[in-house]
Amino acid sequence: MKKSELLELAGPYYEEDQILELESAIDLATAAHKGQKRQSGEPYIIHPLAVAATLIDWGMDIDSVLAGVLHDTIEDTDTKLCDLEKLFGKDVAFLVDGVTKVSQARSGMHDLTEYLPQTKDNLSKLLIAVGQDVRVIIIKLADRLHNLSTLQYLPVDRQKKIARESLEIFGPLADRLGMGRVRMEIEDIAFRYLDPAEYKRLQNLMRRRLGKSTRKLGIVRQEVETELKKNGIQGEINGRIKSIYSLHRKLVKVGGNIDDIYDLMALRIIVETKEDCYRVLGLLHTLYQPMIARIKDYISVPKPNGYQSLHTTVLTHAEQIVEFQIRTYDMHEYAERGLAASFHYHEQKASKDYVKRRPGASSLPAELQWITQLQEIAGRLQSGEDIPDTQLSIDLFGNRIFVYSPKGDIYNLPEGALPLDFAYLVHSDIGKHAYSFRVNGSIHAFDKPLANGDVVEVITRKMSSPKPSWLDNVTTTHARTKLRAQLRQLGLLEKISHATSIIAQKAKREKS
Repeated sequence: MKKSELLELAGPYYEEDQILELESAIDLATAAHKGQKRQSGEPYIIHPLAVAATLIDWGMDIDSVLAGVLHDTIEDTDTKLCDLEKLFGKDVAFLVDGVTKVSQARSGMHDLTEYLPQTKDNLSKLLIAVGQDVRVIIIKLADRLHNLSTLQYLPVDRQKKIARESLEIFGPLADRLGMGRVRMEIEDIAFRYLDPAEYKRLQNLMRRRLGKSTRKLGIVRQEVETELKKNGIQGEINGRIKSIYSLHRKLVKVGGNIDDIYDLMALRIIVETKEDCYRVLGLLHTLYQPMIARIKDYISVPKPNGYQSLHTTVLTHAEQIVEFQIRTYDMHEYAERGLAASFHYHEQKASKDYVKRRPGASSLPAELQWITQLQEIAGRLQSGEDIPDTQLSIDLFGNRIFVYSPKGDIYNLPEGALPLDFAYLVHSDIGKHAYSFRVNGSIHAFDKPLANGDVVEVITRKMSSPKPSWLDNVTTTHARTKLRAQLRQLGLLEKISHATSIIAQKAKREKS
């Protein structure tokens, strides 16, 4: 990527004064990185220009693109943050500073699956940077993608370290942001370096399987296109091939039997409206025999990262099992680019306001509530609180679920969350006075996990108060912290600590 190519790429999407700003940023970065080389031997400036090109492709606002060009200048050159602020404004400087903090946090983590004490300060920097402005992590994802594409120039041990980190941290972050295409790219490249033999085996297995089914799938596609035209539904149909890493994960779940995987290749139908999605679903079920257990409505109940689509698997006339995904054009754009799809080129101010609301704002959409929770955890780490490694793993990188209040408010929780986690997320007083729970209209035990889509009602009593045993019935840092504070206020936590101390001392005496 050269300066002229980047400016040409940006030309159709930004205003003239913004293009001039971009040119200035390129000139500054080129001068700052002069003489620096990549491991490939190429001039270093190629990397930030490639990052900026990716951000343009994702439809990011001009400040993000400028920060992409400048993202390594503070860390790797003599450029000062105050200089960037004078030249390009506070927002660009803030983003560059945030990306720098993420880079420093990342380089300080020895093994991101084990949250060692010496990594926690770095982890808090990562969480604060992500929590303050989502664009920071989007820029970092673009940076990571380009670094992965040039991994072949690094020693094998560095390749594996970066690949593992990408798979365990950046893949899940992309997924949280709804950036499905980016997640798959990161996962597939990383997996190729972590287990090259298995990657090659699955690639060959996939190739053989698809070769057999592609022609039959073409016939199904023609049949569906004919049916859509007959019913006056405008749309397009294209194929989706399962990624190698997704296949690997699915095979682990089904015991390695590829015959149990029905979505190696799926047909995706993209239409104009939500109503058309349901009409298409009805047509498919009229045309073919549906596999009832495999119908999923992610439009009515989106995935926790905001993904929306209808999924159905059918048995065709040729007895071929085919999965269909049905969505609108807007849903498809979000499925591909996630939160980045919210940053339209000519609606920058609205987009900035949307993502830069500071954590704690009740107006954050449910799929972004995890950002609020991340910064809350970061604050506790900064204040010296010792959060267990397993707890961090649950809060930061576990799968997420959506649950609903009886009024229809949506709450984002980690998978495996218990009713008290929900109660304390709604309000600490509701958690404090929780007496029992109804989930989907039925009484629900304190120790029974919630599921995605559950409607949770907390039944409170004024006389009900927290009990030490509740500590076994919370899984989130937020709920545990609120509960411990309430137990301490009631004088119950000290008793627990004292009893634990006596037991520990007794065990020590017996050992000696």
